[in-house]
Amino acid sequence: MVTPTEGERAVRLARSTLEETLSRPRGKGSPPPPGHPSPLPSIFGEKRGVFVTLKTAPPHGELRGCIGFPLPLYPLARGIPLAAIHAAREDPRFPPVAPEELPHITVEVSILTPPEPIPASSPTDLLREVVVGRDGLIATAGSAQGLLLPQVPVELGWDVPAFLSGTCEKAGLPADAWRRGEVRFQRFRSEVFGEREPRGDVIRVLGPE
Repeated sequence: MVTPTEGERAVRLARSTLEETLSRPRGKGSPPPPGHPSPLPSIFGEKRGVFVTLKTAPPHGELRGCIGFPLPLYPLARGIPLAAIHAAREDPRFPPVAPEELPHITVEVSILTPPEPIPASSPTDLLREVVVGRDGLIATAGSAQGLLLPQVPVELGWDVPAFLSGTCEKAGLPADAWRRGEVRFQRFRSEVFGEREPRGDVIRVLGPE
């Protein structure tokens, strides 16, 4: 479990990385080291999957970028800065974030458990196994793959069938591909921390209290 203090440090690390990196010309150096006056907690040395999500400030809260690593490839101290920069600059759905936008953007960090196959041999099994608000999903069919974080169906008001269909569509597959048994699913959980407002207080958005 990620503590509130660790979650806050994760969000502050993502924001400080963005503010330091976006102020430099693109391609000038790698992500800066954590900009904290004291050492990061030990959890930041663990390899964990992580995503950074950027949204416009409340009350609109529109997605501005979201990229990360579903597998535990990097220690959090490295993965969070990398995900933050990719979310700001490499999300193909949006133009790159400009430095002057940062005061109007909130930062959210999702720390993931390792993905595990869902033990389901039929669409009915899938419907029983997936829990909205707990599970994130990865849909795979051949070379196609799509991922949705656990908070997505909660924010959109989806039930389990809609969540499965949405993950298929994220992979570029027909929405009903899961009903035809054409897709393999993995699930994961995440603890999510985010700013209430740009540079504001950090709260737990999703995960155990």
